[in-house]
Amino acid sequence: MTAPASTAAFEDLYRTEYRRLLRKLRRRVGSDEAPDLVQEVFARFLRREALGRVDNPAAYLSRVTRNLLIDRARRKRHDMPIFFPFDDERDAASRADQTRRIEAIDLFRLYRQTIRAMPPKTRRVFMMRRVKRMSYKEIAAGLGISIATVDYHMVRALARCRAVVAAQW
Repeated sequence: MTAPASTAAFEDLYRTEYRRLLRKLRRRVGSDEAPDLVQEVFARFLRREALGRVDNPAAYLSRVTRNLLIDRARRKRHDMPIFFPFDDERDAASRADQTRRIEAIDLFRLYRQTIRAMPPKTRRVFMMRRVKRMSYKEIAAGLGISIATVDYHMVRALARCRAVVAAQW
C-alpha cells in the first residue's frame, strides 16, 4: 500500500513544484531547454528515492536544480574551444613561410655542392666575383689572366649552377 501513497505524494509534489522550477529554469536557460531540465530534476529526485526521506522536498528540488545548472555549465565550459590572442611577433611562421625557408636552405646546399664540384680555376673566379664582389678587371689582375678568361669561367660556373638547379627543381 505504500507504493500508491508514494506515487500520490510524488504527483502532488510534481503539480506544486513543476511551474516554480519551470519559471526558474526559463530565466536561466531559456524556454526551449527549461522543460527538459525540469524533467531531469524530477528524474534525479526519483532516482535518489528522496520523497520519504527529505523533510522539505521543495528545497531539495531547488538544490537539485542548482546542481543540474552547475553540471551543465561545467560541461559547456569543458566543451568550449580556447582562444588565444593573435600576436604576429610571437606566433609561428605560416606554412608557406616555412616551406620557402626549407626550399631556400635546400637550394643553398645545392649551390654549395655545385661550387665544390667546379674545376678549381672556375670555382676561384666564381668565388672572387660572387663572394668577394670583385670586378672582372680585379679578378683578371689578381689571377694574371685576361678579362675574357674571367668571363669564360663565370659563364661556365653560372651555366653549371643553372643546369643543376633545373635538374633538381
